[in-house]
Amino acid sequence: MEFKRPVLMRLLETQVHQWLKDFLRQQKNAAPICSGWPHHLTMARLISRSLRLKRSALIQTGSSFSRYCLSYLAPALLSNEPICLVVPYYIQNWLIEIILPRLCEELLIKTPIFRDPRHIGQGLIVATTKDWLELAIVNLQPNILTIIDQADQLEDHLREILSVKIALEEWLILLEVFDQEQDLIQNTRAKLTHSIFTHPENPYNCYLLEDLEYRYFMELLIHLKTLTPLPRIWQKFEQQAQSINQATSTIVDRVTGYFTLQTTPLDISSVLGDILRQQPIVLISGFLDLQKDAQPYRSSLKLGDILPVNFSPNRHTDQINLYIPRWLPLPNTPEFQAALLREICCLVKLTVISNKILVIIVEDVPLRAQIASVLAAEYGTRVQVESFDIKPEDGILITSWEFWISNQRNFSIPFLLIMATLPIPSPENPLVAAQISYHKKQKQDWFRLYLLPETLKMIQRVVIPLRESNSTIALLDTRVSCRSYGSEILEALAPYARIDKLDQEFIMALS
Repeated sequence: MEFKRPVLMRLLETQVHQWLKDFLRQQKNAAPICSGWPHHLTMARLISRSLRLKRSALIQTGSSFSRYCLSYLAPALLSNEPICLVVPYYIQNWLIEIILPRLCEELLIKTPIFRDPRHIGQGLIVATTKDWLELAIVNLQPNILTIIDQADQLEDHLREILSVKIALEEWLILLEVFDQEQDLIQNTRAKLTHSIFTHPENPYNCYLLEDLEYRYFMELLIHLKTLTPLPRIWQKFEQQAQSINQATSTIVDRVTGYFTLQTTPLDISSVLGDILRQQPIVLISGFLDLQKDAQPYRSSLKLGDILPVNFSPNRHTDQINLYIPRWLPLPNTPEFQAALLREICCLVKLTVISNKILVIIVEDVPLRAQIASVLAAEYGTRVQVESFDIKPEDGILITSWEFWISNQRNFSIPFLLIMATLPIPSPENPLVAAQISYHKKQKQDWFRLYLLPETLKMIQRVVIPLRESNSTIALLDTRVSCRSYGSEILEALAPYARIDKLDQEFIMALS
């Protein structure tokens, strides 16, 4: 089956549809390049149309990238127009080293493929999200269709890029530039160190800078500026630290005794929106917004004329089993920890005969250690805390939300995933507290505009891969049943088969 790159863009939709249809038919009797997904033809035609018309689109797939990526790779390879494909680093390697060579072989074409986004206009660019954003901030080439997969991570990457950090190396640079002021610089750093390390420990090792600490370094920088210009990174840090749209914090390493100053932008929607509006763009993600037309997400970025498309999970093939206990104390009550521990022990005991891993997500650090200790006393080395050294056939992994979301692709899909609590960002995290304070100052609904969307995004990142194996989720946070926002969380978890008690029905759901 030979296809040449089309000469006319109006032929692209037809060529992509025909090739993909034949290819998927052949895949039924061969080792598939991508797992089966029922919407390949529809999504491929949508992206081909965006290529032809240079019209932006926003696609929520409700599925993992490994299942749907063929839908955008086919038109990207068959098009004679330059295309930039933006993906996270781990997907970039997988595509360039494994998937794209096989597809080019099937298509009998030799499309030049580059990693550097500065090669735009010379074949297919497969750039990392970070590299593309760094270039897009300063230099975008208009009218180049850009396909962004895992678009739900854009804000996280952009916030990281726009943050400015002052670590030990930057202090050494400052000492070198202002060698006549070394005593003043060393004394200021010593005062900052003493003040910062008197903060009580928290699980995040992060603290918002207090007024006195802020005054220490600002007075130092104001004085040094009168002598000679500050090093560039110090200039940038000083400028951002004075903005109301910045959280100035310190990250503490109590083992080494060092700290890192950091300014982090709070609201980046305007910056991200400006980047996305400069060229035709296709945003793709398993989940971006609870509404099918993604209106809140589109409005926050002022995306304007963009075609929203939503592929809902199939209620027959993509359904999860969802266990929510009929009664359990609320997480903010004294009785919760003991009741949670009993419930988890019961769940593990019922499922211990399975030949797949079991994952328990517990955000509270002391509680995570307590649960690990109790389970390890009975199941030994099968129990691991945030470790990659776990038995794939019967391991019990206890982890935080962040660890599991960042590393779940390195583990087999669990047959049971236990969520001790909902991943509602905690105000105990100084950066979360800063975000809440920022929304309050703008007289905005900080829960609906910040906490709830972040919660839904984290839940979806965990749940979407589980749909591929009909896994079971045990959600032990009864706020989902007695709080007004609970219905939206359950809607995000749909489709699911509800299980209300630990009985034969629960065991059957795991078999």
